[in-house]
Amino acid sequence: QVQLVESGGGLVQPGGSLRLSCAASGSIFSIYVMRWYRQAPGKQRELVAAITSSGETNYADPVKGRFTISRDNAKNTMYLQMDSLKPEDTAVYYCNAYIRDAVVTNTKSYWGQGTQVTVSS
Repeated sequence: QVQLVESGGGLVQPGGSLRLSCAASGSIFSIYVMRWYRQAPGKQRELVAAITSSGETNYADPVKGRFTISRDNAKNTMYLQMDSLKPEDTAVYYCNAYIRDAVVTNTKSYWGQGTQVTVSS
């Protein structure tokens, strides 16, 4: 059974930084594209950033220049370094990954449980 677990959320003041992690575990054969999404209260879930297995990245306009997505393929882990945080970054952050299961040998999308990020003074 493949699982994604996020960590690193919390409360931070405007202008501060947080680093989120997303660790994949279980019967993993290969992890393809990985993404961070976020959902603020009363709003739809939105894409924040994405990274391919070869390290190509892209970002949503609101976070460009402030957030950095990365991954450690050896650890099956993705990160989101968030700097210069703003109150509007407050949301539950979810990781998502397309993973090929080593046992069932199919590829599908998996989601983590989410981690709360609150930016407030």
